[in-house]
Amino acid sequence: MTEPATDDKAGLIAKLNNHRPAIIRTLGGVISDVEDGLCVMEFDIGEQLCHSTNVVQGGIVTAMLDAAMAHAVFANNPDVIGLASLEIKVSFLEPSLAGRFSCRGSIRRAGYKISFLEGELYNAAGTLTATASHTAKLTRS
Repeated sequence: MTEPATDDKAGLIAKLNNHRPAIIRTLGGVISDVEDGLCVMEFDIGEQLCHSTNVVQGGIVTAMLDAAMAHAVFANNPDVIGLASLEIKVSFLEPSLAGRFSCRGSIRRAGYKISFLEGELYNAAGTLTATASHTAKLTRS
């Protein structure tokens, strides 16, 4: 897929943000960029989603990665209406402390029914705190 034109890209980002699930809004998540096979999301995670000493709970880290990877598929495949996780593997590289995060979800390989996805989570200082690989089953319209 080629990169959308500027107006189309802005419209696609607006459409994706308008249809964010409630959990993404709860995590302060917004889509900030889409490109060929890529989606970038920004998250604002408060201390209420942390456990000991301000460390974001691992399930929340996984949710951010999952969201960015899934939205990479939705942004690049307009006929995909659903995505079911078959497997997600997360590697926690550094503690993810409450604050602002940037998450990059990308399509590693896309098939008609199955896609292989990757994600990277960065804190506000630009430190890579977690990575993920994801195998997903796609539902098309």
